Amino acid sequence: MSAKNVEINNGINPAPLSIVAIGAGNRTAKYLHYILNHPEEVRLVGVVEINGLRRQNVAKAAGLRPSQCFSDVDSFFLDPVKADAVLICTPENAHFRPAMLALDHGYHVLLEKPIAQTLEECRAIAEKADTRGLTVGICHVLRYHPYFQKFKELVDNGELGQIVSVDHRASVGLDRATHSYVRGIFSSEKKTNPVLLSKCCHDVDFIVWLIGAKCRRLSSFGSLRWFTSSAAPEGAADRCVNCGIESDCPYSAVNLYKRRGAWTKNFDIPEGCTLADVVDRELEEGKFGRCVYHCDNDVVDHQVLSMIMENDVTVNMSMDFFTLEDHRITHVCLTHGEIYGDESRITVNDFRTRTRRIYDFSGLEGKPFHAGADIEIIRDFVNTLRMNRHKSILTGINDSIESHRICFNADVSMKRDVSIG
Repeated sequence: MSAKNVEINNGINPAPLSIVAIGAGNRTAKYLHYILNHPEEVRLVGVVEINGLRRQNVAKAAGLRPSQCFSDVDSFFLDPVKADAVLICTPENAHFRPAMLALDHGYHVLLEKPIAQTLEECRAIAEKADTRGLTVGICHVLRYHPYFQKFKELVDNGELGQIVSVDHRASVGLDRATHSYVRGIFSSEKKTNPVLLSKCCHDVDFIVWLIGAKCRRLSSFGSLRWFTSSAAPEGAADRCVNCGIESDCPYSAVNLYKRRGAWTKNFDIPEGCTLADVVDRELEEGKFGRCVYHCDNDVVDHQVLSMIMENDVTVNMSMDFFTLEDHRITHVCLTHGEIYGDESRITVNDFRTRTRRIYDFSGLEGKPFHAGADIEIIRDFVNTLRMNRHKSILTGINDSIESHRICFNADVSMKRDVSIG
């Protein structure tokens, strides 16, 4: 059975888009907020999720029947729900197969980043989409964020001349780093992806988008410097709740989840339990209660990337776990000026007039849905299909592959580890 095509009434009052969610975790919840609040534009007509609690919650929120709910991808594609598109927000190692199956069945696809686990898989999805005449959008959120869009506008208007170089720093922050990349689901390169791709393909995509050129050459260095058993201080236990030095540890799971209550929004809470119950269980026996020095993580905790683009613009980018804040800093040097931003403010220095302008985005800090960027992703995808403007989507797969090509090759360069004489 194939997905039905979107019916367009000469571009006037097109029918609502019908969509199936494959995966029902945190990212789907963001997009579901838009779907449920705009039934005139889009309707959720199915959910595929292995976690029964999450599947049930989505079904209840969207009013889905049991026949519209599936526990796995295989059962769904045996007798797929008729729809225009699928939203794929599964774990990173489960992007490729659902995307290919969806395209085989005639669905358009909105795919959470990263696209897949190899460059060959990324290209295979793009080629199949082109062959079938289907749209694949990639959820590169920075392109939809007002702050980053302003950066792009300031570069593109030509007022400051041409870009010469870009310096970009992605500060992951200790809380996010230990939760996601040491204890959590992104800690294993085999199970997910190299950390530069998992965490920073957004950043690389932003840089490519800003410069408007592909990468010609690159080099990269990094390592798993600290979160290893060899770095464990004397007295460190396997779990934070059993550790005699826990109160002095900056990476304490007890402090993160129990005392501060941070990074607990995505914990599933079974019926009859409280969040406090779930946190206590995680600390006692779950993966999030483990000592950061005694986990099974293998992704690097710091990395640098240097590039020269096809238009001779040079780029220096760094990714670091060891920062208190989770934010990005970008410095763009142009022939007639410079632009500096820290996600709170953008400062523009004009060399010719010796004047300075400041754009204040501090009011967006902490705003939900990445200051509305998550909402704009799903809105763009929905309206692109409803208006039959398939080439107009801001983050189509053919553009998004360049950031993935860079990240995969950066990982190769880093692991080559060529010493100098």
